[in-house]
Amino acid sequence: MDNSPPPTHGPSPSARTPLAAWGGGALYLVVALLLIGGVPYAGGPLMAAVLLLGASLLAGLLRHRPLTALAAALLGATLVAAATHDHSPGRLLVFLASDLILGFIVATRPRRDAVTAGAVVFCVELPAVPLLASGPYDMMSSGLISLLALLTSAMAGQLFKERREHAGKLRAQEVSEAVTAERLRIARELHDMVAHSVGVIAIQAGVGSRVIETQPAEARTALRAIEATSRETLSGLRRTLVALRRSEPGEGRVQPPPGPAPGLADLDGLVATTAAAGVRVDVRTEGRERRLPPDIDLSAYRIVQEALTNVVRHAATGHCRVTIGYGVGELTVEIADEGRGTPAGPGDTGFGITGMRERVGLLHGRLSAGPRPGGGFLVEAVLPLPVPADAAEPGR
Repeated sequence: MDNSPPPTHGPSPSARTPLAAWGGGALYLVVALLLIGGVPYAGGPLMAAVLLLGASLLAGLLRHRPLTALAAALLGATLVAAATHDHSPGRLLVFLASDLILGFIVATRPRRDAVTAGAVVFCVELPAVPLLASGPYDMMSSGLISLLALLTSAMAGQLFKERREHAGKLRAQEVSEAVTAERLRIARELHDMVAHSVGVIAIQAGVGSRVIETQPAEARTALRAIEATSRETLSGLRRTLVALRRSEPGEGRVQPPPGPAPGLADLDGLVATTAAAGVRVDVRTEGRERRLPPDIDLSAYRIVQEALTNVVRHAATGHCRVTIGYGVGELTVEIADEGRGTPAGPGDTGFGITGMRERVGLLHGRLSAGPRPGGGFLVEAVLPLPVPADAAEPGR
C-alpha cells in the first residue's frame, strides 16, 4: 500500500507568503494609480487618508522586504502628489505612509537598514518640496511639514527600539539574577546537608578505628551511626537531585516527587545525630509553638544544623544549648556552647556562617555569630514572622 502523500499542485505555503507580499505591493501601486485619476477633485488630507489605508497592503512586503515596501510607498506618494491640483501644504501629507514605514524600519531593523531608509526618504521627500511648491511661502511651509513628519517618525522608531532593547536587557538581567540566586540556594542546601553528615561520619569513623580491637561493641555502634547518617545524607541528596531534574526539559518519564523539606519538627533526629558524634544538645522552646511558613521553618532548621556542625567540628566541647523562641512577630534561634569560642581555625574557608547570613538576609532577618564573653561561641538568628490572627486582634 502506498502511504506517500498525494501530490500537491500550486506553490507551497512557504512560497505563497512571498507571493502574497509582492501581490500586496502591486495592489498598493494600483490603488495609487486609481487615486491619480481622482486627485484633481480631492484635497491632500483625503488622499493621505486613502494612501494610509492602502498602505496596509504593504504589511506582508514590509515584513520580508522593508526597503522595497518603503520604495513602493514613496513611489505611490510621489505620483499622487505630482498629479494633484491642490497646491496647499496639505498635499504633502501623502508622504505620511512612507514616514510611518520609516519609523517601523528604524524600530525593528538593524542600524544599517535604518540609515539607508532615512537617506532614501530624505532624498525623495525634501527635493519634492520645491518641485511641488507654488511659491516661496508654500515651499517653506511644505518643507517644514515634511521635515517635521520625517524627524518625528524616525525619533519615535528610535525611542521604541531603545525601550525594547532596554526591556530585553532587564529580562536578561532578571534571568541571570534568578539563576545566580538558585545556584546559591542549591549551594547552601548541599553545604548544610552534607557538611553536618560528613562531620558526624568523620568523628564516628575516628572513634571506631580507635576502639575496634579493644571495644568491638563500641565500634559496631559507631559503624551503625555511620550507616544511618550516610543513608540519611544519600536520601537528602536524592531529593535535591530529583527536584533539579524535574525542571529539565524533555523528560519523558514522570519523576517521583521529592520528600518534604526538613523543619524544626525534625530537630529530634538532628539532636540524636549530633549526640552520636559526642555532643549532647539541650533543646529549649520559649513562647507558644505554632506552624511556621515553609521558608522560615527550613531556614531555622538549617541554621541550627550548621551551628551544630561547627560545634562538633571546632568547639571541642561535649555540650551545647539550642533555644527556639516563638515571639509575636519574630522567631529567635540561638545556639550556644562553652567550647573554644571560634568556629574555625586560621585560614579556614568554610561557608557555614556565610550561608547562615544569606538565609537570614533573604528573610529580612538579623544574624549575629561570634565568641561569647564568658567563653564559647554563640549564634543567634532573628527571623520575622507573620503576626498570628489572635495576636493581631486582641480585642476579640
